[in-house]
Amino acid sequence: MPRLLSAVAVALLVSPALAAENPLLQPWVGAHGGVPPFDSVKVEHFKPALEAGMAEQLAEIDKIANDPAPPSFENTIAALERAGRTLDRVTTFYGIYSSTLSGPEFQAVETEMAPRLAAFSDQITQNEKLFARIAAVYEARETAGLTPEQKRLAWLDYTNFVRAGARLDAAAKKRMSEINQRLASLFTSFSQNVLADENDYVLYLTSEAELAGLPDSVRAGAATAAEARGHKGQWAISNTRSSMEPFLVYSDRRELREKVWRSYFSRGDNGDAKDNNKIITEILQLRAERAKLLGFATHAHWRLQNSMAGTPERAMALMEAVWPAAVARVHEEVADMQALADKGGAGIKIEPWDYRYYAEKVRKAKYDLDQNEVKPYLQLDKLREGMFWVAGQLFGFQFSPIDNVPVAHPDVRVFEVKDAAGKHVGLWYFDPYARPGKQSGAWMNAYRNQERFDREITTIVSNNSNFVKGAPGEPVLISWDDATTLFHEFGHALHGLNSNVSYPSLSGTNVARDYVEFPSQLLEHWLSTPEVLNRFALHYKTGKPLPAELVQRIERAATFNQGFITVEYLASALVDMKLHLAGDKPIDPDAFERETLAGLGMPKEIVMRHRTPQFSHVFSSDGYSAGYYSYLWSDTLSADAWEAFTEAGGPYDKAVAKRLYDHVFSIGNTVDPAEAYRAFRGRDAGTAALMRKRGFPVPEMPRPKGE
Repeated sequence: MPRLLSAVAVALLVSPALAAENPLLQPWVGAHGGVPPFDSVKVEHFKPALEAGMAEQLAEIDKIANDPAPPSFENTIAALERAGRTLDRVTTFYGIYSSTLSGPEFQAVETEMAPRLAAFSDQITQNEKLFARIAAVYEARETAGLTPEQKRLAWLDYTNFVRAGARLDAAAKKRMSEINQRLASLFTSFSQNVLADENDYVLYLTSEAELAGLPDSVRAGAATAAEARGHKGQWAISNTRSSMEPFLVYSDRRELREKVWRSYFSRGDNGDAKDNNKIITEILQLRAERAKLLGFATHAHWRLQNSMAGTPERAMALMEAVWPAAVARVHEEVADMQALADKGGAGIKIEPWDYRYYAEKVRKAKYDLDQNEVKPYLQLDKLREGMFWVAGQLFGFQFSPIDNVPVAHPDVRVFEVKDAAGKHVGLWYFDPYARPGKQSGAWMNAYRNQERFDREITTIVSNNSNFVKGAPGEPVLISWDDATTLFHEFGHALHGLNSNVSYPSLSGTNVARDYVEFPSQLLEHWLSTPEVLNRFALHYKTGKPLPAELVQRIERAATFNQGFITVEYLASALVDMKLHLAGDKPIDPDAFERETLAGLGMPKEIVMRHRTPQFSHVFSSDGYSAGYYSYLWSDTLSADAWEAFTEAGGPYDKAVAKRLYDHVFSIGNTVDPAEAYRAFRGRDAGTAALMRKRGFPVPEMPRPKGE
């Protein structure tokens, strides 16, 4: 076991002198309840701060575990909520650097500290005296006069400790900790390998001929990216989704499309020092062993125990119900594309690097809709204003830019959020652009959770994207899909900003994995409302809104390409689940992926949205492992919830928005999610709305609900 600091080291490590010289150990100060001191933090601060934070929390845990007073909610559960505040601040920075500022120096710290942090966590969950006190409070929760929220927190702490092995014998606990430490190291290596392939595999275009088909906005972004990498006068197509997708949509150069496609979908799978296949095999073996130690048939059964789905079988039932209709739609889409390619004398069979290119041509032919026609109206800054406006209409929020707080990178902007009465709600940080050292994709973070059990503490949330920065002074134009993702991640942020609970462990987005995507997927629907498009989808040159007839064409094409969208996602979700249902069977990731997709009848023209060697959702942490199905499960809720608005007074119906706030966005994890949804909707959600949303003629499935 890696060395851990003992609790007696606290006085030395968290001395005033150490805290004074290490900003990570200092409480956040300043306006808005204190802000992260990004301007003072250096990589060399992390290791001593993590060590000091762990030691301090172990001392706090020791005090709780050895309290001579009988266990109570206040001296045990509430005390746990108060513990670890210093380490929480440190690990907030640690996560930000890992995902957005991951250079070689930080990666060295991460490699060393990841297993030590895992061992530290096990020291807490395996503390027998502490668990005995938690169990005593949990068992007496119905007779101790606790509030419903306090009962929920006692249940959560007890369940989390049990699921982490608190009831195992000494030998099993030791092995459990060894597994967790090794997994932490493997997760770190996996992430760093994917990031290296994203940073290192760049296609540089050197001639006008190689730019054929690319719109001006894509060219400008590629030129800026090349200049940032020291290739001024060229154009860089980086190995990230935000750069890959528009190139595959627009480039007329098929051989270059194939090159970009192969580079992107080979991340972590190049047979070199950064190859992730052996790492995945070991992760799966360790997860299977851990599940057996905990008494579960597979890792999937362990992961889904406290989800809305409850069991892998229920999650699989939903996915398998949607899969045939999605595949059938793909075959229709491919037939349309092949016919168009044949008509144009292309002399090809549609391949994965052709799908986006010909799909766009079919969209134009069938719906008279060209993304190039829409994109000039989708300015990143204007859409951000549109999101703010939607948040104001639904929840009364007001966003104001502030520049008196430090940020992690000059690209980051910060906004203060107030409610309708002008009361401070929290801060929203926006980090929109791709750069070396930043993971690809888009995500939301909570820098600080909302709480009020000792005093009112407001939240700080961030949204992170990877848009390609345009030329200086030029607006950043994004695709409709990217705009949808922007609204999606902002939905997570609103989930955090609306939080109105007492305890931080129950706050904001700290909910079941297959429920957390529900608020974010729901918010996507407001992008296409006329109120948003008319006010904020403004042409970057003329300032005029999207023409009404163009909006109508967008609406007619709403379910276009849903076969592709659903199949590339579901393929990833099904492979994820099947990998983790395989138990301790040795897995060759590439072979398993090929064989599983063949068995599913995966159309050859599509690959998984996240191929196994680059599937960071699943292999950079336990996060979405055996849980990538969650997006589909949550979408059954979001599609049904959207119909609650359309059945009432429309997207901005105040009564429905109030129910949404009361029963979804404000309550965090204080209520079972199935109960919360029923309180909002008046019933469980069926799949009919989901199928209507995607344009699939699939019969009604049993309604997903907690059990």
